[in-house]
Amino acid sequence: MSLVELIAQADERGLAASGLACLDRCVPLLGGDDGILRPLWASLAETGSDDDWGTGLEQVRGKLESGEDGGEAALLARRMLDAAPADRADAGIRVWADACSVASLQIHRLLDPAQDADSVDSRREGRTEGMPFLVAAELRRQITVLELLAHHGPSGLRQALDVSTEGRRVLRAVVSRRARGRA
Repeated sequence: MSLVELIAQADERGLAASGLACLDRCVPLLGGDDGILRPLWASLAETGSDDDWGTGLEQVRGKLESGEDGGEAALLARRMLDAAPADRADAGIRVWADACSVASLQIHRLLDPAQDADSVDSRREGRTEGMPFLVAAELRRQITVLELLAHHGPSGLRQALDVSTEGRRVLRAVVSRRARGRA
């Protein structure tokens, strides 16, 4: 199943986790540490509430950098955070998750030294031949997160967080390497 189809079929928790995972992997661009989004992840557990999501979101927005100095990739990451609905039960959660998917793939595309002739939309629809490594890995992570939540519900959150953590480490290494190359 393509990423577009998985997003279309995801429930509220799956959509919130999908968008959050995309944001989590891009947090290094906003100067965030590895645990900054933990309260939002916890709010998606069965014991979490919509209030926990909204409160955590406001706290995170205040702690992370604007993204203005980090180029286009950082601006895309900040837009993901700024666009997150304050209520995860909001009908806009699907639109946000979809936008986060596109933005995260675009960020990985911007940071990958290899050129990609196909559009991000075609990649999300399943045309994966010849994809640059970073984009392909991000696409796999997005699909994995949605599949984990679809098959395991709230118990899949821990595994989804692990997938996101791995992606964050990869992106942090790419950003660090690029910064060293410019110095």
